[in-house]
Amino acid sequence: MTGLGPVAWPPAPISTGRLVLRESEARDRAGFVGLFASPEVRTYLGGPRPRDELERAVPAVPGRRPGLFVVDLDGAMIGTVTLERRDAERPGHLLTDGGEAELGYMFLPEAWGHGYAAEACAAALDWLAVALPGEPVVLCTQTANTASMRLAAKLGFTEVERFEEYDAEQWFGVRT
Repeated sequence: MTGLGPVAWPPAPISTGRLVLRESEARDRAGFVGLFASPEVRTYLGGPRPRDELERAVPAVPGRRPGLFVVDLDGAMIGTVTLERRDAERPGHLLTDGGEAELGYMFLPEAWGHGYAAEACAAALDWLAVALPGEPVVLCTQTANTASMRLAAKLGFTEVERFEEYDAEQWFGVRT
């Protein structure tokens, strides 16, 4: 499930102290290929995809869909933040029918360790709090992904449950 329902997309770019969250552009194509081909980025996300396959498959303007922000540092894409509805078929929900707003993110390895993910995710969450007041947001990550677990805590997510999915223990949390 994609999009956030009644929220107009794309919003105006969101500026933080160091970053801009914006809609995808053609110049971001190499960054998208890099994210999906990276063994480091894709360690907890099903593994990397072959770069040659991505070069053929990624459109000229990748990631142009409701809920996806490109994270831009000094004019270059360093990652993505997504806010989309959680698929009702997956485990982990607050609502019986599912469809909660879910935060996701991926950053290129060279952007790790600088606080960019926390800064970008906080900005996206602040934007959503204005766009959909009172809407809880969920996050799911593998418990083995210690960096993502630390980020979830830093952003104010609290554990709801743990479950097995994709042959790994998943941590499912909420931020209200």
